[in-house]
Amino acid sequence: MSRPSIKDEKLYDDLRDDGMSKEKAARIANAKANEDMHPSEKGGKAPPYEEWTKDDLYARAQEIGIEGRSDMNKDELIEALRSH
Repeated sequence: MSRPSIKDEKLYDDLRDDGMSKEKAARIANAKANEDMHPSEKGGKAPPYEEWTKDDLYARAQEIGIEGRSDMNKDELIEALRSH
């Protein structure tokens, strides 16, 4: 059985030795090897949840399937989204 192309075999093997799944280790090893990608840098530029409207928070909670969202206030929605 052949595995997908791994661009940084050593990093891949090290990540696997640390218990990471094959898929995640391959994604990280290949991203680190790609000069255009910066996987250790902070991700998106979305504003913090405190700046979202309650309706937007509710819609996000609905997208990811948070139970009881219809009874939550804004602070409770924020907490549920962060702990999901």
